[in-house]
Amino acid sequence: MRTRRYGLGRVFSFAWCIAYASAVPSLAQQLDSAAVIQRVEASVETRFENVLGFTDIEHYAVFRGKDETHPVATMTVRDTYQKGVGKKYTILSQSGSAIIQKFGLRPLLDNEMRINNPATVRDSWFISANYVMKLKPGSIQQVDGRDCLAISISPRHKAPNMIDGTLWVDAKDSWIVKVEGVASKSPSIWAGTTKMMRQYTLVDGYSQAMHARAESDSFLFGHTVVVVDYGDYHLQLRPAQ
Repeated sequence: MRTRRYGLGRVFSFAWCIAYASAVPSLAQQLDSAAVIQRVEASVETRFENVLGFTDIEHYAVFRGKDETHPVATMTVRDTYQKGVGKKYTILSQSGSAIIQKFGLRPLLDNEMRINNPATVRDSWFISANYVMKLKPGSIQQVDGRDCLAISISPRHKAPNMIDGTLWVDAKDSWIVKVEGVASKSPSIWAGTTKMMRQYTLVDGYSQAMHARAESDSFLFGHTVVVVDYGDYHLQLRPAQ
């Protein structure tokens, strides 16, 4: 039997073709991912530029242990946002533990006001300046009845409001639909790992928070769940050009 012999040049050429063929899908995926991230960033910027202000009603409930039917503390607030000014809250009602309201719920409101400070508001946006963002492989996923793309997000700096997890955006218009993961930094020395989730809905064509949940365990307070429901939105939009 005659054995065929290949020159080194042909071997290297063959190996290069295999490597190139393997790299093409990866390169295409990277280009698609980059395009998706650009569209997400554009939608975030568009929302910021066109929503000049809004008010909404937010219902906070805190649960302890495994019981999520009887909150140990509740609070209802009116949130007022004005672009260039930030957020402020008016407490409409509250019930339950005064300690949890003072040391649990009020710090949450204060943190939201800090996040929306005009000088630093961009630091928490879902954009590549704040997160390492990559389109996850796979087909379009259904989230809350919408076709969505899943994007892995990893904060470039640690903060209690920065999430390490997954961001889902509408496959058609790139509006944010849901985010879920763990806080990159514990909100306090008393809290352990905090799992976070927030769902969004379209209000007058722009993504607004609809429902949120934060779950943590600590040796001091045990298992704690905070649930927030948002509603009764009234948006002030930039006039059409």
